[in-house]
Amino acid sequence: MKPTVLLLLFLSFSSLAFGQSTDFLLLKRGTNTKSQIRYYPGEQITYKSAKLGYYVTDVIKEFKDNYVYLSENILSVDDIEEIDIRKKDRRNGTLKGFNALILGAGVILLSVESINSIYHEGELSVDKGVGITSGILIGTGLAMLPLRYKTFKHQGRNRIQIIQMRMTD
Repeated sequence: MKPTVLLLLFLSFSSLAFGQSTDFLLLKRGTNTKSQIRYYPGEQITYKSAKLGYYVTDVIKEFKDNYVYLSENILSVDDIEEIDIRKKDRRNGTLKGFNALILGAGVILLSVESINSIYHEGELSVDKGVGITSGILIGTGLAMLPLRYKTFKHQGRNRIQIIQMRMTD
């Protein structure tokens, strides 16, 4: 009986902890929720403001009204021109994994064919079809290396919003 009561008590306290208010900076492109990026207080952000003209990296402290309070600056959402999203955008992880898969497939195909030819024929040789296929895979992987989502520009359909979620009494 006691373990059941303790479990229920723990679950009720944990659900209260998740009900706390959370403010975040939302980078939104259109209505698709998969392309949304959120920055929470305590996270590092790299941005380019209209006043400075170059990228600055700072830590978000809090959000109030239409302002982002950083550790060394106070920034209006309207002043933000671009935000560097290379490390934050989860789609970059998908691209990186897909790129590694293509490069790895090309290298493995070439390696297996080489080892197989040494084992069976006693000399290093690569079949023409296998060489072309592995070359295409490796070339495609190398061509895809620079493909990444780099910056989020605050223009057009791209919106930057501060979302403040407060609990009411």
